[in-house]
Amino acid sequence: MMFLVRNQVQQWKNHCRFSVNTMLSGHRFYKHLLSGRKCVSKNTKTSVSCSYSTEQNDTLPSIKQLSDARVIYAVAAALGHNKESHPESSARVPAIVKALEKMELTPKFRGSDILELQNFNLASVDDIASVHAKAYVSGLEKAMDQASEKGLILIEGSGPTYATSTTFHESLVAAGAGLALVDSVVAASKNQLDPPTAFALIRPPGHHAIPKGPMGFCVFGNVAIAARHAQRVHGLKRVFIIDFDVHHGNGTNDAFLDDPDIFFLSTHQDGSYPGTGKFDEIGIGAGEGATLNLPLPGGSGDTAMRTVFDEVIVPCAQRFKPDIILVSAGYDGHVLDPLASLQFTTGTYYMLASNIKQLAKDLCGGRCVFFLEGGYNLDSLSYSVADSFRAFLGEPSLAAEFDDPAILYEEPSTRVKQAIQRVKHIHSL
Repeated sequence: MMFLVRNQVQQWKNHCRFSVNTMLSGHRFYKHLLSGRKCVSKNTKTSVSCSYSTEQNDTLPSIKQLSDARVIYAVAAALGHNKESHPESSARVPAIVKALEKMELTPKFRGSDILELQNFNLASVDDIASVHAKAYVSGLEKAMDQASEKGLILIEGSGPTYATSTTFHESLVAAGAGLALVDSVVAASKNQLDPPTAFALIRPPGHHAIPKGPMGFCVFGNVAIAARHAQRVHGLKRVFIIDFDVHHGNGTNDAFLDDPDIFFLSTHQDGSYPGTGKFDEIGIGAGEGATLNLPLPGGSGDTAMRTVFDEVIVPCAQRFKPDIILVSAGYDGHVLDPLASLQFTTGTYYMLASNIKQLAKDLCGGRCVFFLEGGYNLDSLSYSVADSFRAFLGEPSLAAEFDDPAILYEEPSTRVKQAIQRVKHIHSL
C-alpha cells in the first residue's frame, strides 16, 4: 500500500499531526479490553455493522457447521475508521460484501457450504503484544481521546496512516476476526481431511505495521498476530506466510526476521512503497533463510505469477513443511488498481487462491487462512475476492466476465526470469 500522489499527501498535511512518540508515556491499558469482548458481525445488503457483548460463551461454530462448510469468512469493516478521499477507506469491505451477495456467494444462497463467522472475541492486548511493543499499543489506546476531540489524527508522523476515535477498538475487532478464523480452521482440521478455507475480510490492513508502530495504512499486524496465536494456542509450530500484496509486507518481515519457525515469503513490485523487500533480505541469526523476498518488475502479470508459484512458492513450502499457511492477500497488484503498476487480473487471483488452497491440503491438512490487505479499486477488489471464494469452492472462475485482455501489455519476461533465477539461487531452490 504505497504513498499517494503528492497532492493527496499535501491534503494530509493540512490535518492534525500526531506522532506515536507522544502517545507512549504514563498510560495503563483499559481493563475491559483484556478479555471477554465479543463482536457480532451483521451484514444487511451493503451495510456492515458490529455490536458487542461481554458474554463469555464459546464463539466457535459447531463441529457440524465446520464439517459442512467449504468456505468460512468473517467481516470487520471498521466503518468508523475512515478518512475522506483516502484509498484505504470504509467503502472497501462493504464493496466486497455487496459483490459476494450479488454473485450469490454467501450463506443465504449457498447454505452450509459457506459459513460467515458472526460471533468472535476481540483480540486482547496480550494478543497484540505478541507482535507489537506494549508501549505502542497503550499509546494508541490513549490517543483515542485526542482523535475524539479532533476527529482525525495522523499516527505515523507525516505518513499516510490515520486514526479516528474508533481505530483502536476496530483494529482489535479486525485482529480478533483473524484469530477466530484460525481457531475455526484448526478445529475443523481435527475432524476432516479437507477443512474449510477461511478469509478474514478485515481492515485496517496489517502487513506494514512494524513491531514499534503503525505504517502504510496499517495499524496492527493481523497476519503476524495470527501466526503467533497459531503457535501459542494451537501448537502449530511452523507457519508459512505468503504475501502477494503489491507492496512489501515489511512489518511481517521485521516481526519474524530471526524466527526459523515462521517462513515469510513476499512477492511485490520492485521499487514500490516502502522500498524494502530486497532479494538479500533473507532473515538474520537463527531465522536466516526463513525470509524470501521477490521484487518483481513493473508490468509483471499473470504469466509471471504462475511461474513464481510453481518455481518459488511451491518448493519453498514443500521444503519448509508448514503446519498452517497464512496469506496476506493484497489485491492491489490488479492492473486496474491505482496505486501500483503490475498487471495481475481477476484470473491471477483465482489461480493464487486455488493453488494455495491445494498447497495447504497437500502440506498441512488444509489449514489455510487469508487476510485482506490492499486493493483500492473497489470493482477489481470485490470481483477478485469473489473469484477467490469460487476457487475455494472448487468452482470455475468467472474472471472472463470482468477482465479485459485488451488493456494488458507485454510482460517484461526477461526481467521476470532474471528475478526468479536470482531468488532461486539465493535460496537454493
